[in-house]
Amino acid sequence: MTDSDGKAQTLELTDIQGTVLRQRPWPYTGAYFLLRIDDPADGRKMLRQLAPQVASADRWWNPPSHAWFSVALSHAGLRALGVPQASLDSFPPEFRQGMAARAARLGDVAESSPEHWDPPLGTTDVHVALSVFAPEDTALQSVLDGARETLNGLPGVSMIYRLVASQLPTRRTHLGFVDGIGEPDIEGAGVASILRAGDDHYGYLPGFGPTIRAGEFLLGYANESGQVGPMPQPNVLGRNGTYVAFRKLHMRVAAFRRYLKDNASSPEEEEFLAAKMVGRWRSGAPLVLTPEHDDPALAADPHRANDFNYQQEDPRGLRCPLGSHIRRMNPRDALSDTFVDIKIHRALRRGTTYGPMLPEGQLEDDGVDRGIVFIFMGADLVRQFEFIKTQWANDGDFVGLGTEKDPVVGDNDATGTFTIPQQPIRRRLKELPRFAITKGGEYLFMPGIRALNWLAELHT
Repeated sequence: MTDSDGKAQTLELTDIQGTVLRQRPWPYTGAYFLLRIDDPADGRKMLRQLAPQVASADRWWNPPSHAWFSVALSHAGLRALGVPQASLDSFPPEFRQGMAARAARLGDVAESSPEHWDPPLGTTDVHVALSVFAPEDTALQSVLDGARETLNGLPGVSMIYRLVASQLPTRRTHLGFVDGIGEPDIEGAGVASILRAGDDHYGYLPGFGPTIRAGEFLLGYANESGQVGPMPQPNVLGRNGTYVAFRKLHMRVAAFRRYLKDNASSPEEEEFLAAKMVGRWRSGAPLVLTPEHDDPALAADPHRANDFNYQQEDPRGLRCPLGSHIRRMNPRDALSDTFVDIKIHRALRRGTTYGPMLPEGQLEDDGVDRGIVFIFMGADLVRQFEFIKTQWANDGDFVGLGTEKDPVVGDNDATGTFTIPQQPIRRRLKELPRFAITKGGEYLFMPGIRALNWLAELHT
């Protein structure tokens, strides 16, 4: 790996929060917490106690507390800690504004608009976001008990939101699909990819596709242009950090099932339509490689499940529709004849389910909140997260589909369509409703571990 001067570049794994480069244990149980800081001194004391618990990328397989912590802060949270104004002003404008202020751009309108978000999401009260995951409930509860004791001794820090987010018994999403497939390989990460094999906690295997330079995901390193991008000042604050788009998405599971049933003549056709909308069968097997039927054995092999492209194998979308979810989220080589550089628009993704499963076969909504906490991480919120959301999820022009949107996570409004290319006549699904409702979100900054300690020692 080389930097902008052509010199070898090595990632400082001991300083990078492990969740950026590594995946949580599998199976997992966990929770997200949002905190408000009313006393800067207590906020800094909290960070002094939390920082040693954060597993770095090089210690990920042996975390300090047998659980996996990560810590991120909003712009309001950095201000509440007493970060100097010059440093606050060195952050990019989209981060300073926050996600709620950019909702219309992201398609968070109507039911998904900030006025309908779960409080306190989208407000200036959100200062610190903590995530904690463990392989089993006992370990998680031990960590939570310790965290509760810590907060009880810090009256100037309040927990204002908690969301339990544990793996479903199916180990799939609420819509029934295996998730977390096709993460980018990061040059210099030490482990090629986040892909897992089997049921062990740490079986990581290489992914498929080009390796992407670390500066696309971590501040302080060369990116795909060969340059080190801008980062917050001073350097100790910005280096080895990354930006986070935190999203709580309520999934309309019953509506998804009804839509499939209303547009299919058999359960087999329902599965076929679901696979066409996503681009993979529910097992994770990609349509490009197995277009006619599911292949769980293929899906279980991380190498095979990602070893495909679009331009040569399926340029017209006859296997995997041009507008399917996975083709939008990672076009691979499909735009190779355009001026779009796919690698500068990739982002790291972490999805965590929350809420109980809707009983199998139930077609009516039971009123229970269930969905996914979606985490995007990258060095540039606009070029990565916002570009993916606005240009790839909510726009069809980039694949010649006009006003069509992502059929699963797009901001559909029951007037849109989804095209399934097939011979001799294509099929077009109509009146596509919105299946993912935004219940809240925030732009956060996940500092390196040295930066956490720097923040903890401000004004002391």
